[in-house]
Amino acid sequence: MAEELTDGQVVRAVLDGRPDSYRLLVERYQDVLYRHALRMTRRPDDASDIVQRALVKGFRRLDDCRQPDRVGGWLFRITSNLCKDFLKDRRRDEVTLDDVPTLVSSRGDPERELDRSELGLVLERALSRLSEDQREAFLLKHLEDRSYDEMSEMLDVSVSALKMRVHRAREELRDLLSEYSS
Repeated sequence: MAEELTDGQVVRAVLDGRPDSYRLLVERYQDVLYRHALRMTRRPDDASDIVQRALVKGFRRLDDCRQPDRVGGWLFRITSNLCKDFLKDRRRDEVTLDDVPTLVSSRGDPERELDRSELGLVLERALSRLSEDQREAFLLKHLEDRSYDEMSEMLDVSVSALKMRVHRAREELRDLLSEYSS
């Protein structure tokens, strides 16, 4: 049945004149692409826009996908590049309501909630100071719990380069977070 088609079969169907088959790829990958875009941009609306642009770009350039069986990684790279472009264009000092800590929680200890929200802000600020490549690798490794092999396929970067990015991200985060604790 249609749901049992491999990615490669779906790509070939689209390229053979059945563009409606592309919806299967959208259904398979939109959630993982959105989670990544959201973690990179920290803005739900921008993440949605990026994923939509990535999926449209992927559809329009599907014949450029050299490995149809790995179209998920190819779509991920498109999304990743759009995220990086977005971050380069965005002003660094822009403040949104998302950056304002929640001062009172409807449950629990308000002081503890404030400490927790402040810690989250400190971590977010530190992550935002990493290079896009380091942040992306760190988030995939530690938030998405991806293996280096999976990350390599998704980003089309060698495992050793990814290990170095994650290592450097950890070191830089350690330094950045120590600035906040002193």
